[in-house]
Amino acid sequence: MESLDLQMAIDLASAQMEDDPNPIIFKRLSEKLHIRTINDLKKESLAIHNMVISCIGFPAGVPEEYIETMSFLLEKLKDFVMEENPVPDALEADKSSIKHRSPVIPDDFRCPISLELMKDPVIVSTGQTYERSCIQKWLDAGHKTCPKTQQTLLHTALTPNYVLKSLIALWCESNGVELPKKQGNCRNKRTGIGGSDCDRAAIDALLQKLANGTIEQQRAAAGEIRLLAKRNADNRVCIAEAGAIPLLVELLSSSDQRTQEHAVTALLNLSINEANKGTIVNAGAIPDIVDVLKNGSIEARENAAATLFSLSVLDENKVAIGAAGAIPPLIDLLCQGTPRGKKDAATAIFNLLIYQGNKVRAVRARIVPPLMRLLKDPGGGMVDEALAILAILASHQEGKVAIGQAEPITTLIEVIKTGSPRNRENAAAIIWSLYTGDSQYLKVASELGAEEALKELSENGTDRAKRKARNVLELLQRAEDVIE
Repeated sequence: MESLDLQMAIDLASAQMEDDPNPIIFKRLSEKLHIRTINDLKKESLAIHNMVISCIGFPAGVPEEYIETMSFLLEKLKDFVMEENPVPDALEADKSSIKHRSPVIPDDFRCPISLELMKDPVIVSTGQTYERSCIQKWLDAGHKTCPKTQQTLLHTALTPNYVLKSLIALWCESNGVELPKKQGNCRNKRTGIGGSDCDRAAIDALLQKLANGTIEQQRAAAGEIRLLAKRNADNRVCIAEAGAIPLLVELLSSSDQRTQEHAVTALLNLSINEANKGTIVNAGAIPDIVDVLKNGSIEARENAAATLFSLSVLDENKVAIGAAGAIPPLIDLLCQGTPRGKKDAATAIFNLLIYQGNKVRAVRARIVPPLMRLLKDPGGGMVDEALAILAILASHQEGKVAIGQAEPITTLIEVIKTGSPRNRENAAAIIWSLYTGDSQYLKVASELGAEEALKELSENGTDRAKRKARNVLELLQRAEDVIE
């Protein structure tokens, strides 16, 4: 979350928001995050587990969804690492010997009812986790309380504990323990989607409250759906097929601020599923999401920006989102949001600007001045994002003119001298786009010391940066020849 690398931010978002992301994304993430082997994965998994356990839940200030996201990404990275670096036979032999050592099962991995290793952990309304088949039998027997705390259950929905399930799977793999197979006769029978882990009856009950409940009931139900949609792919499919999306879209206009926040965040979580993106757009959500982006609370605005990014993964939606007026409020969030909000806005803007028409909208909404302010403020943590957006704007004539009017050359030369490899590359690309065929700007660039910085970049930059630097140096040389 603290990364200043826009490409990594986009890769992380794509890894979460696409059901089957391109393996190249995971290759980049594996390198960037230094998670290249199974041992790397084990260390990360253990660190997350220890953090959660030591805090008796979730660390202060860290939303539950962040922990779930980390666990989800580790699971995806595990699949990639296993394909890239298959476990050698020697390690397989070690695993076989481990199986005979009967490792002690951590208490946190045991079901409080059966005391056995959990294979399908679920959370009840009190926050306690149980093996699904065990707690279901408890509920089916007519009990209305939590077995561990004896508190009355507010509802009987069982939410898969995705974090714990991933941790158990990694622990089993590390210790050579084979995770028990799920017993079909112990599973609660579901209606609707075959093989889904979601509780369709509980979801239907939540949708009834969304449609006909009081404000308080709608708020609570939207919050439950928000969490359910975050937890796993099964829930996202089940919730959408139950008809939640149109109801959530209606709640985007709710007068209750918290309900609105839950609704837009639930749509964000549901949009991770590729098919749901189309359903959300077809339900007429884009104008309402843009309205939340303009007028909602800061949390709602940030999540609205993230939702627009998720929807804009489909090219046809880039056009609709831009036409709905999303770019000006995204620029406002880029200027005035929290650090997280600024990054959400920057990622959404970057993705929308892939469509040429949105570049024009952004320029006419005066995006360049705030980008230049961000670029000149290294302490603000948005230099990477500002450069990436300026680089994509500079490929369009109106964008090129607007950037040139901001007189960016001094700042760009400073980036080339002192910036990160990716930032130096983007700065060179902007200079190349701005000054191609413009002898006046080239003269200014030369006077400000661009040549020395570009020569160094042409020798030590990334491959793309070297090409751009050499191209600009050729232009500078030609300009000098003309002057002579």
